[in-house]
Amino acid sequence: MASSASLLELQRDLENKANDLSKLQKDISKNHQIRKKYTIQLGENELVLKELDLLNDDANVYKLIGPVLVKQDMAEANANVKKRIEYISAELKRLDSTLQDLEDKQNNKKETILKLQQKIQSLQAGKGKA
Repeated sequence: MASSASLLELQRDLENKANDLSKLQKDISKNHQIRKKYTIQLGENELVLKELDLLNDDANVYKLIGPVLVKQDMAEANANVKKRIEYISAELKRLDSTLQDLEDKQNNKKETILKLQQKIQSLQAGKGKA
């Protein structure tokens, strides 16, 4: 009787850990989506920076603000794009470290679940012999 109670407890624990694993996997997926968005933005901004480098110093540069194009100083435009690239790169690094942490947690959960499953199977096998 005591073994069936512990078996139920182990199964509940296994279910909770499986739910936790599912949440971690959703977080990892969300992280990948955000990372993809930032990677695209980084590429676009690097392209803009290359285009700005091709222009002469006296060229007219315009910035789109809402529906209006506003003239912008070349140095200011360069500084803005570089600052954006810096910010996006920092965000990507932060996302990478978060992703690494999530993946480590996911691996630990998988190991814990595997051990629980083995414990449950051995209890069930022992119960079947009795």
